[in-house]
This record gives sequence, C-alpha cells and structure tokens, in this order.
Amino acid sequence: MQLKSLLSLVLTGTLLFSCGNDKTKENKTDIKVEAPPFNYNADQFADVKVLRYQIPGWENLTLKEQKLVYYLTQAGLSGRDIMWDQNYRHNLKIRKALENVYTNYSGDKTTNDWRAFEIYLKRVWFSNGIHHHYSNDKIKPNFSADYLKQLLAETNTVLEGEAFEVIFNDVDSKKVNQAKGVDNVALSAVNFYGADVTNKDVETLYASKKSPDPKKPLSFGLNSQLVKENGVLKERVYKSGGLYGVAIDEIIKWLELAKGVAENEKQANAIGLLISYYKTGDLQTWDDYNVAWTAATEGNIDYINSFIEVYNDPLGYRGSYEAIVQIKDFDMSEKMKVVSNNAQWFEDNSPLMDAHKKKKVVGVTYKVVNVAGEAGDASPSTPIGVNLPNANWIRAAVGSKSVSLGNIVDASNHAGSTDRLKEFVNDQEEFELYETYGELAEKLHTALHEVVGHASGQLNPGVGETKETLKNYASTLEEGRADLVALYYLYNPKLQELGLVDDWKKTGMAAYDSYIRNGLMMQLIRLNLGDDVEEAHMRNRQWISAWVFEKGKKDNVIEKINRNGKTYFNINDYEKLYQLFGQLLRETQRIKSEGDYKAVQALVEGYGVKVDQAIHAGVLERNKQFTSAPYTGYVNPVLVPKTNKEGEIIEINVVLPETFVEQMLDYSKNYNFLPEVN
Repeated sequence: MQLKSLLSLVLTGTLLFSCGNDKTKENKTDIKVEAPPFNYNADQFADVKVLRYQIPGWENLTLKEQKLVYYLTQAGLSGRDIMWDQNYRHNLKIRKALENVYTNYSGDKTTNDWRAFEIYLKRVWFSNGIHHHYSNDKIKPNFSADYLKQLLAETNTVLEGEAFEVIFNDVDSKKVNQAKGVDNVALSAVNFYGADVTNKDVETLYASKKSPDPKKPLSFGLNSQLVKENGVLKERVYKSGGLYGVAIDEIIKWLELAKGVAENEKQANAIGLLISYYKTGDLQTWDDYNVAWTAATEGNIDYINSFIEVYNDPLGYRGSYEAIVQIKDFDMSEKMKVVSNNAQWFEDNSPLMDAHKKKKVVGVTYKVVNVAGEAGDASPSTPIGVNLPNANWIRAAVGSKSVSLGNIVDASNHAGSTDRLKEFVNDQEEFELYETYGELAEKLHTALHEVVGHASGQLNPGVGETKETLKNYASTLEEGRADLVALYYLYNPKLQELGLVDDWKKTGMAAYDSYIRNGLMMQLIRLNLGDDVEEAHMRNRQWISAWVFEKGKKDNVIEKINRNGKTYFNINDYEKLYQLFGQLLRETQRIKSEGDYKAVQALVEGYGVKVDQAIHAGVLERNKQFTSAPYTGYVNPVLVPKTNKEGEIIEINVVLPETFVEQMLDYSKNYNFLPEVN
C-alpha cells in the first residue's frame, strides 16, 4: 500500500542498510517495520465513548474526486449550527458561553466542580445541545448554579436570564415528548415550533394544504419553523435570505464548488437542484432534487445533505439538518449488491397481503460506503445505515438509495469488547453463536433493513402519508417494519443461495438471539429506572420483541429464565419465531398501508413504551461492572488541502484529531455561521 504519513494505519516499509561497499550493498536486508495498531478510542465520559474512524482507499481517489469530497464535507460542516438551533432555542447561546469559559478559565482545574463542568460541556457537544441525543431528557449538570456564575464572572462571559436558568431548572425538560394523550408539540422543547403552537394547529394547517399532484404529495413543513405572529400561523422557511440564511449561503458556496468537480452530469445536475432548493426553499424543487439524486447512481462519491429525517419532530413533519459524505467501498459493494439485485424476489416472497406488495420494485440501489465526514444530526452520533429519499411516492416511482457505513461499523467493532455480552447471554452456546456469526448477521440486518425493508410495501390508494395517518407513531412503525423485513429474511435459505452466508440457519439464529436479547434487556442500560421508552428505534425494538414473546408464550417459543437472581431469555423454537416475525410484519404493513392509527397506537403503547421494572433494575445492576459506555460517537477525520502559488489545490491530506475537545472547539471557531436566533 502507499505510505500516508498523516494516517495512523498499520504500515509496512522497507529499509535498506549499507556499510559503504559494493559487497554489502549486494547483501541488503529487508526489514519490515509495523506501526502501532490504529487507536480507535478518542475519549470517554458519562455514558458516551468517542471513537476515531479511518477513510480506507483515500489515497486511491483522483485529486478531482478528493476535491469533491472536500467541498462536500465543508458544505456539510457549514450547516452544523443549524442543528444546534433546531434542537433548542438557547443552545447556541449556551454553547458559546460554556466554550468561552472552557478556553479562558485560569483557575483551579483539579476540583470536582471543574471536572463536572468539563463533562457537562462534552455531553452538550455530543448531543448538539442541552438535551440528551437519545433519551431527549435535559442533561443534568453535576455542579451548582453558583459555581457556573463564578466561572462566568472570572472569564467575563455573559449568560443570563432564561438561557442560564434552564440549565438548572425543570423547564423544557424533554426535547421531544412522544407521550400518549398530551400536546406533544407544546411539551417538546425542540425548536421546530413557536411557544404557543399546538398539535391541533399543526394538524389543521397541513390538513388544509393540497399538493398540485395528489399522487406526488409535497413534504409540507419539512424545511420551516412554524410560529404564531399575532395569532396567525406562519412558516419561517430555511433558505437563503430566510431562517438560517447566513449558514445556508455558506453551504451553497461549497456546493457550487462541488458541482464544478462533479464526477458526471447526473451528479452535477442533482447538486445544482440542491443549490436551487437552498436558494428558494421550494418543496417542488426538493422533490425534483430527490428524483435526480436517486437516479444519480454512477460515480465513487455520494452525499446526503439537507433537512431530512423527522424523528426530532413529535408529529413527524420537520426535518433535521444533516450531512454525510461517502466514498464507495468497491469490494464490499460488489459482494452485497446481490441484495438490491433481488429486491423484487424479497417483495414477492414476503408475508404481506397481495394488495400491499409492490408489483414492480424499481430503482433500488445498495452500496457499502466509507464515510469521509459527517455533520448536523449525523454527528457525533451517527447512523450505521441510511435509506433515502423518504417520500413514499418517489420510492415507488423512481426508487431509493441504501448505504451501509462500512468504516463506521468497522471502528465500532474494533473498539468494542464482549464482556457485557457474556453477562447477558443465556449460555455458552449462545455466546459462541454470536462470536462466529454475529458480526455478519448485524451487517446483513442493516442491509436488509435499509434496502429491502424501507423499499417494501405500498400504501392503499387514497391513504395519506404516514406522518398524517399514524402521526406521532409514524417513525417507530416505519423503523419496526423495516426491522421485521430484515428479521424475516435473516432466517431464510435464500441468503445462502445468494452466497451471502455459509450457514443460513446459524446466521439467523445469531440474529434472532441478538435482537431479542437487546429488545427485552440490553437496550435498557440506556434508560434511567422508571423511565418510559420514547426514542423511536428503542420503541420499535421493544414492541417487536415483547409482541413475539407474548404471542409465543403458549408454545414456549421464547423462554424467560431466572437464574441466580438474574433474568435471561432463551429462544426454544427459531422456526416458530420466524413465523411470528412474519405475522407481525404482515400486520405492521397493513397498519401503514391502511393508515390505521388506532392499531398502531395499541401496538406501540401496549408493547413498546412501558418497561418491566424488575428486569430493568436487574439489568442496571448487572451493568454496573462494565466501564464501556452504552453510546458511541465519532470524531471526523480532517481534510487538509495544500495549495500552490496560484491558490489551486494540489493535494488533500487526511489528519486525525487528537481529541474530541480539539475537534469541537475547532468546529465552533471555523463553522460559526449563525448569529443567535430565536
């Protein structure tokens, strides 16, 4: 391989030693020198560990391709502060004050109070705000208001009024409130809505909006903040000259440069439409962009950039800003493309009702990629797989792109340990099954979830988008439905027929063990005792696992075992569990296809929200012995361009940040494009 001194890779070099005469030169000795193993761990604090990841194959890209990656990552980072403000209206003000204290305080940094302040700041950085990135609860500082006042005074930092008080009081305690029977909009601190906007306001407004073509519904609300001015609802659109316009202009600047080095015409046209969308905020342009982006499948570089996922909106309308820049992993993409090539077979052979199956699955592509940079809602906490676009009509008519983030998964695998797994498996056989087949099973689950799961099924004619019909349950139902597609096919001989596994039964068994173990126990380490499950993905894992556990009780499909005061779950009949997953998949697709709100509410509230307190207490007690944090995030490699006298980029090197703190402060210094907005 080519030597890259700025990357901490395992390198091999050849050194030639000479004593100064011809004879010795003829007897040269080759000595291989191995560099230290790559250090994936960057930091750990509270419930978080921060890892580094590498960019395999960077040196194999052409300079033009490297420029494209660089420009796209700069575009992504330019919108970073948008995510902070979307998460909560005081986030930017609080972050800037805390950072000023951190960089200017010259007092005693050995006290417990200072350590607590430092950990609080790191947690706020990691969550892009003062609410936990996963639980949505407000992060509690382990220092007093008086201590913070002292720090502010000693560093000449101003933070006062509501922005100061909210750090310590119970106001705005939940970023996204998904509870049943409450006004979710009014009780969510997320900055998508004005203080006096309610659920009814949102539902009434968007029920009145009509798309020019009912068969191609526009994504109303996706790129705006909804407020009331003099009692009248008004959308503040995210666009150049509008809300977040200063940062969006920076995004546009870098996208223009990216368009100039695009790999092909389709890619350039798609970037051009994204630029137009940012300039106008027009939702028809957004759809036009998504159609063009979905069709632009050639090339080595791809990206995600804009207001996309709606998990942070309690009603599922408004998109959070995110950016991911990715490079195709050629070897793994070639091996895994068999999944997308057989998308129609998976659809035809699913347990869905015939009316809910797509007669023709179109445009499904799948790639394993290596991430080169992330920002916004995708960083520091990142997904491991993505399927876009989200519009159902585009998926049906044009197709979708699915990716697995290969180097992110690789970093996680290298940095983990099996100690916690050993504690929660029922027996040695289950542990060995995971050790042998678990990693492959997880990769296949991601692929099947993203490629087949999200692309499968169709709505009944005349049924509205799921955010309208299933409301605050739309996200967890969709994620659960995609999980169920993956689970249904993970225990299927078709995977072995396609050459994806050597033993489909054992791979499927490992996948089922892992899913049930996580859904009924291990994910509970992320919750405080007494908390309900609120995050969409956690909910779907629980309602799936709890439903099949209950429905299989008669046949003892999954056995709950109490041994030495500890709880375990053991799968006794994998075949019947496979059938139960199929039954639940059929029902979840029916719910989505028909827009059955009562059924989804009963499913999620009945199985996915409340936690068995005895099991939860036991899980937390058993987990105390482990030092590894339950949440993982990443620092991004830094792309450093080198220019000639004319200012032209002649090479781009990859530098890995030493610490999480270093990167966060660097981002705040170099990508601080938003004034404090409210």
